[in-house]
Amino acid sequence: MVTTSYTDTRLLIDNVWSDAANGKTLDVLNPATGKVIGTVAHAGIADLDRALAAAQKGFDAWRKIPAHERASVMRKAASIVRERADAIARLMVMEQGKPFVEARIEVLAAADVIEWFADEGRRVYGRVVPARNLQAQQLVLKEPVGPVAAFTPWNFPVNQVVRKLSAALASGCSFLVKAPEETPASPAELIKAFVEAGVPAGTVGLVFGNPAEISNYLISHPIIRKVTFTGSTPVGKQLASLAGAHMKRATMELGGHAPVIVAEDADIELAVKASGGAKFRNAGQVCISPTRFLVHNSIRDAFSRALVKHAQSLRVGDGLAEGTSMGPLANARRLTAMAAVVDNAVATGATIETGGARVGSEGNFFAPTVITNVSLDADVFNNEPFGPVAAVRGFDTLEDAIAEANRLPYGLAGYAFTQSFRNVHLLSQRLEVGMLWINQPAAPWPEMPFGGVKDSGYGSEGGTEAMEPYLVTKAVSVMAV
Repeated sequence: MVTTSYTDTRLLIDNVWSDAANGKTLDVLNPATGKVIGTVAHAGIADLDRALAAAQKGFDAWRKIPAHERASVMRKAASIVRERADAIARLMVMEQGKPFVEARIEVLAAADVIEWFADEGRRVYGRVVPARNLQAQQLVLKEPVGPVAAFTPWNFPVNQVVRKLSAALASGCSFLVKAPEETPASPAELIKAFVEAGVPAGTVGLVFGNPAEISNYLISHPIIRKVTFTGSTPVGKQLASLAGAHMKRATMELGGHAPVIVAEDADIELAVKASGGAKFRNAGQVCISPTRFLVHNSIRDAFSRALVKHAQSLRVGDGLAEGTSMGPLANARRLTAMAAVVDNAVATGATIETGGARVGSEGNFFAPTVITNVSLDADVFNNEPFGPVAAVRGFDTLEDAIAEANRLPYGLAGYAFTQSFRNVHLLSQRLEVGMLWINQPAAPWPEMPFGGVKDSGYGSEGGTEAMEPYLVTKAVSVMAV
């Protein structure tokens, strides 16, 4: 058993950790036990006003620092995160539930993200445009857009913050994040690394509180110039609408319902290993988690048996216990949701092959679940389950599978398994997703774009594309006199 102590989380405003002005706090629960392990400060409007003023001051200072110096500060922050990976991961397990090995990978990946964007910030180039009048010089400049307001979820407490934070800072923006109240301590440690690395006061800020109150206040405030959000599609649409009303740039990484297409010629062992591992990672609480398993009817039974065997091999338990391969769901609400998803699937004709119920009476544990013969009318085939439920359905032709994959308004991620170049070409051209992984699990490296289409949002949080929303383009023409 890996142990650590949990610490209460405060607000970060102007590089100072402080309680909320009204002294209000919220309890933080351990999802493995359901017990209170600490508190997090609950910001009010007075705290937000201070945070906004600090963000403006931080932006005025940070934007004036040369890109190569900003990169050095960011790389120092990455080193601090890497050095403290185990401690941060333990905090994450205690507040979020995922196994320690997954939490540690998330923290180490965050350090990689910081370093990649640090270097990318040194390559934000403008250009010289040949002038029609040789007495003039025409320049295109790239400048930081301004203070950024970010809103992040609880399923990846560090990963969801670090992509936004790194792109913003590399571009020269300041960054104020409303991180999740359920999982506050691990993102606070991430932000702390930047403070200790030497960012100017106000360049980074951290608040918690009432999500609707904070988002409405920050997005509409004139200091904020860019909004970035990861979360559900309904909330994302509301925030995008608010950002649009105030002419704020926005990046939206919203819900998904990733199809997994297993073609007739697929390597079944590879398909199960890759998609099964991705399905039950973080107990299925992943926006790019495989959810709709579309398997060619000629291999459907063999694939289902192998997936069931994989699910049954998983060891469910406390994320800090040795050997745990799947932890609890993050909160009790997810237990209720999973039970409803499974009951609905059965009511519409599906068969539970394994799992399908809560594990134990303490904590938020739910068994890795595989259901087969799932109807298209089942809720699990229409709404993102966001939990450890794999739903399997057969198909006869690849065109049928692609049509089903594209049927829903979601378009974040997709997976496919095939050994045919023709199939690869068809899938690459026809699937309506922002990210497609073929014959492999998800590989969301920082140098690759990360984002969706349709109701899964717009904009990218990876690759060079992630930098553009944090930059404004200025045309400058100078005439010699």
